[in-house]
Amino acid sequence: MISREDITGLILAGGRGSRMGGTDKGLQPFRGAPMAMHTLLRLSAQTGGMLINANRNLAAYESFGVPVVTDSVPDFAGPLAGMLAGLEQCQTGWMLSAPCDSPFLPSDLAARLASAVDAQDAEMAIPVTIDADGRRQVQPVFCLMPVTALDGLVAFLNGGGRKIETWAASHRLAEVLFEDAGAFANINTLDELRTLEAR
Repeated sequence: MISREDITGLILAGGRGSRMGGTDKGLQPFRGAPMAMHTLLRLSAQTGGMLINANRNLAAYESFGVPVVTDSVPDFAGPLAGMLAGLEQCQTGWMLSAPCDSPFLPSDLAARLASAVDAQDAEMAIPVTIDADGRRQVQPVFCLMPVTALDGLVAFLNGGGRKIETWAASHRLAEVLFEDAGAFANINTLDELRTLEAR
């Protein structure tokens, strides 16, 4: 069984924030604190340690009190580059990633993904939700992965790969159904941020 202490949480805050006017999404205020801080607090309660992946405003993220890692792949190469940066610094056997704009992520996310890896003899686990129209939605940016995935991720990125789903699907993958799709709501625009804040 994968223990909580053997999982490092990784907050992905290294993007351009292009859909939010280029602002640093994780630092946008939400209910009195930066959005990434909400994600950090929810994930850190489930893991043995934490990292933040950021490529701008490093001092602001360092003030959260956990190590900050930057992309080693140039030009904002996407969430996989952030995952690579996390794996390069991860001190535990497993790492669980989450985007900085998911302040409602499930409180049992790590435990349920870890349990699925064990039960299915999988190499990775990601959540799946069902949207209001009954469509199945994979949530690959929330990914529990082993640190041994590092070399394969380097090769995938060097080969031009950028999609998390494609990379994850090349492993024995457990997909775990979470009933509350809203827990994975991510905030991409300032309008979405204000709407959720008012809820």
